[in-house]
Amino acid sequence: MHEFLVSAIAFAVLVGMMVVVHEFGHFAVARLCGVRVEAFSVGFGPRLFGFRHGGTDYKVCLFPFGGYVKMTAENPGGEQPVNDVGAFTAHPRWQRMLIALGGPAANFVLAFAAMTFYFGWIHEVPAYEFKTTNIEWVVPGSAADQAGLEPGDLIRRFDTDDNPGWEQVYARMTLEPNQIVPMTVERAGKMFELAMRMPSKLNGDDLAGMLPLDLPGPIVVKEAAPGTPAAHAGLLPGDIIQSVDGHPFHAESTLLAYMQAGQGKPLSLLVVRNGVMLGPVVAFPGKLSYGWSLGFTAVPIPIRSSPLPLAESLARSRKFCVGGSKLILQMLEHIAAHKVSATQLAGPVGIARMAGDAAEMNGWYAKYFLAAEISLNLGIVNLLPFPLLDGWTVLTLLIESALRRNINRVVKERIYQAGLVVLLMFFAFIIFSDITKLPAFTHIAR
Repeated sequence: MHEFLVSAIAFAVLVGMMVVVHEFGHFAVARLCGVRVEAFSVGFGPRLFGFRHGGTDYKVCLFPFGGYVKMTAENPGGEQPVNDVGAFTAHPRWQRMLIALGGPAANFVLAFAAMTFYFGWIHEVPAYEFKTTNIEWVVPGSAADQAGLEPGDLIRRFDTDDNPGWEQVYARMTLEPNQIVPMTVERAGKMFELAMRMPSKLNGDDLAGMLPLDLPGPIVVKEAAPGTPAAHAGLLPGDIIQSVDGHPFHAESTLLAYMQAGQGKPLSLLVVRNGVMLGPVVAFPGKLSYGWSLGFTAVPIPIRSSPLPLAESLARSRKFCVGGSKLILQMLEHIAAHKVSATQLAGPVGIARMAGDAAEMNGWYAKYFLAAEISLNLGIVNLLPFPLLDGWTVLTLLIESALRRNINRVVKERIYQAGLVVLLMFFAFIIFSDITKLPAFTHIAR
């Protein structure tokens, strides 16, 4: 219940903010062009409260999932006023294009501003971290194992990227499902050319069986709840797990993946307590709904704030937005070419889960990253030339400019109606796909 409430509230706040900023972009350009804006609404449904100013009803409505701007005569199927200089249709087509582009532009500006603020005023980094793409462990039988990867390997080249970071590796794997990707790894000072088949979908920190080595230092126990396998094994807060079956794991996620691969086999732990080596300590993982676990909480990764100079913050934000936009466009291109399934897209339920996870994570990076990514997605998707989207409005106006006459109103209305049906069907498909990805359904599928 707690997870549901956090996800619902985070979704409402995050998506609501994104849509309101998008609609404000339309609103601001419309007012600059002299178009009458009849309503600027935060939320949908019955009006709760608000005020009127300059002919516009600024209001907050009952359902806080987004918002909208209502301009006079913007609906192609509605009644068109005659000699109304404030009507949307009374303005030159170039102004109407600017109004349509104002929403997506506002989303791009928001993403850029949010990441500039993050890099310039927050910029959290691990207190200690590895800058290279080292592999901590390889899941037996996985795609990484079949490709010949081994723990300790350093990825020097992945597909077309030289010396990639783990974010680049993840992005490339997302774009190449079921494809064979060449890679170069460094092992004991020697270079090896390998090739790995990408999985159809990724599962958390398990990148086709590669577990990243992100941080130095062993796993430290923060808490071992009574009755858990960790408590039965005698683990106490502050215990340092030096190795697991001889593997010097550094992250809790790696240990969890190791336990899933072992299917509950006993673990031999070397533990340091108050500077004294204990061991081997034998622990028996327990089977929970999400898999095998010892039931302890690890000390979180220590982070520190390291704000960047303004020039570097602007450059990092630009790189983030350009790279994120390219990745979104590549994903849409691959979906259109049937290289990637549309089920990879996230709808309201998927976004709510991500928003809830980000809200409960330590630090600010996940929150700013998700907000900026959603804002970029909203801006790019709205530029697609599909009925009811801003891109369709721009395309229609360009066609009318080329023809030097308006497209028949009945034709416009029929296209919009057909587009609405298709969007609703696609929306239902994405929601269904989101629901089938929920833990309860994935366990049933197994």
